[in-house]
Amino acid sequence: MKRILATLAALALSASAVFAHEFMVGNLLVDHPASRATLPGQPVGGGFLTITNKGTKADRLVSITAPDVSDDVQLHEMAMENDVMKMRHLPDGIEIPAGATVELKAGGLHVMFMKIKHPFKEGETFKATLNFEKAGKLDVDFKIEAAKPAAKQGGDASGGHEAHGG
Repeated sequence: MKRILATLAALALSASAVFAHEFMVGNLLVDHPASRATLPGQPVGGGFLTITNKGTKADRLVSITAPDVSDDVQLHEMAMENDVMKMRHLPDGIEIPAGATVELKAGGLHVMFMKIKHPFKEGETFKATLNFEKAGKLDVDFKIEAAKPAAKQGGDASGGHEAHGG
């Protein structure tokens, strides 16, 4: 019985290591950089991740580069303005307050990979570099996850970013 429990514990630990998708630079922990699969011909892809600032001073995500997939990577925000959801480019980046966690997700702060060089395929990864004002550069791997179910039926595959065009 002890051998079975030890084996199960070892499997659980190794599984958590496999699923862990964290990167650290300075006091910043970046968790689960991900994107969604895109359709052929789709001009843009979204990027999502969580950044936790474990330090006592604010930092700022100023830019992201991902030359294998896009020569134009932008930080964006979705927000309600006069009862209309609008998206805007954040050329000054995203502040990461001291002791706070900032989530980049669909419908809020997020990354936009403009004029993507090829479709994003589920199960693949691509490299990107996050550039922070104080902590410096951090190389990460974005995991490409399944497209939203609506995308498979010809719906909103781009997360509402059709206006970006190609």
